[in-house]
Amino acid sequence: MRATDRGDLWWKTAVVYCLDVETYMDWNDDGSGDFEGLANRLDHLAELGVTCIWLMPFQPSPDQDDGYDIVDFLGVDPRLGSLGDVVAFTRAARDRGIRVIMDLVMNHTSDRHPWFVSAKRGRNAPYRDFYVWRDEIPPNPPESVFPGEEEGVWEWHEGTGQYYLHSFYRHQPDLNIANPEVRDEVAKTVGFWLELGFSGFRVDAVPFLIEPPAGVDVGDPHELLRDLRRYLQRRASEAILLGEVNLPYEQQIAYFGADGDPAELTLQFDFEAMQRLYLSLARQDATALRDTLAKRPRLEPEKQWANFVRNHDELTLDKLSDAEREEVFDAFAPEEWMRVYGRGIVRRLPPMLEGDPRRVRMVYSLLFALPGTPVLFYGEEIGMGENGEQEKRQAVRTPMQWTGGRNGGFSRAAPSRLAATPPADGYAPEHVSVEAQMHDPDSLLAAIRGFVARYRSSPEIGWGAFELLEVGEPAVLAHRITEDHLRFVALHNFAPRPVRVTLELGDVPDGAVLSDLFAVDADPIDDRGRVDVELDAYGYRWFRVLAPGDRRLT
Repeated sequence: MRATDRGDLWWKTAVVYCLDVETYMDWNDDGSGDFEGLANRLDHLAELGVTCIWLMPFQPSPDQDDGYDIVDFLGVDPRLGSLGDVVAFTRAARDRGIRVIMDLVMNHTSDRHPWFVSAKRGRNAPYRDFYVWRDEIPPNPPESVFPGEEEGVWEWHEGTGQYYLHSFYRHQPDLNIANPEVRDEVAKTVGFWLELGFSGFRVDAVPFLIEPPAGVDVGDPHELLRDLRRYLQRRASEAILLGEVNLPYEQQIAYFGADGDPAELTLQFDFEAMQRLYLSLARQDATALRDTLAKRPRLEPEKQWANFVRNHDELTLDKLSDAEREEVFDAFAPEEWMRVYGRGIVRRLPPMLEGDPRRVRMVYSLLFALPGTPVLFYGEEIGMGENGEQEKRQAVRTPMQWTGGRNGGFSRAAPSRLAATPPADGYAPEHVSVEAQMHDPDSLLAAIRGFVARYRSSPEIGWGAFELLEVGEPAVLAHRITEDHLRFVALHNFAPRPVRVTLELGDVPDGAVLSDLFAVDADPIDDRGRVDVELDAYGYRWFRVLAPGDRRLT
């Protein structure tokens, strides 16, 4: 496909940046971030090279689960601004070439949502069937998503003498997706936000969203996703569905839409590769990640994997074996407070890697070099750390650190009024901030900007065919991505020692060279398609194979 024909699939080469309005920038100094503050920080994101902002929930909420407990799907929490502020922000973002997507959290509501308030009034209440009720707990109920915090997924309601289902917290009752009226509300919500300038949705906990309640037959549950995608395409043809589907590859494929079936999700997070990345980091050996990438299903051009290093939840390790998980825990979460739910880590990457800039940059190089769409969590671009004083998942949801001054430049409110508290250790704002790095060519921020620029100028990363290259060194992950005449090659060294490897590139044009994308260097490829490459300890290299007369810039 020609470059001029790719605009409608903009997400294939996007740079997605996830943020929480509440903790990003406080413009009215009440201690909570707001849309006006976010709009005034768009230039930072534009300079970084972000092309798509993903907003965590900003609708009205009691905030018992960081906004994921919503009481009005069509509103804005007054602490964060108004609908007018949202429209002004999406317009300002679009003016800078940045699209905006938002969390679609409709597998449950807050127990304070008017629907649930009505449903609790009696078995014949108007919204009773919007939720899942049972006289008795069904046999073999699933385990709670939050072991240690919730004993099960069924909660007794004394007033009406029935149990209600909550896959997450008890204050988040599950919606009854089998009810056509609930499905209509999902469509209404999607249509509303599309009209206000959004370019799609990150769909929260997709398997929980589409599965009907136990004992209810609605046919193929994936029909909801197919309906949603069709509706989305009618309303805004360029809009996307980015799905959170934490399942093994063979099960994830169904959520894209099976071959020959109508489309479902546009992109899905690659949880498998993310978890094996940390196992490889713990072992200082690329084999675990290489083996997983070798099994990663190849997708049709209209589908895409979303790559990430860290997200807003715990760093889940649920796809690893018990022994593998313990390896990662021992390496990166040796203290009990760093672990949660028996499966995850509540730390950011730099502290886990003991602040080693070589390892941190190697990981982010890999994020942008792997085939797929990279997703950053706010603060990753400057190497923010966690605040272990905040409970569990909240440890990584600290205010964005803009300056080294009071509250990290996030807010001028008293520290006691802040929505969250910055760390006070070596990752405190006085040590890590945008201001300190924005003009430093050797900073992590400069490095991330460089990765983004090279990624954006290498469309084959998002579009091409992926191939692992064997170099005979377990610590090195080498891969090639090819599209038409474009040949991208990257190597990443997971070991604390320099290595020299031989790349075997096979059939290449006579006189072709391996051109370094981060330096004015080009190494000749011999007549057998071979070239030697040196990597520093925790080093990385990006190349493009250039033939004589090739008009591509490096």
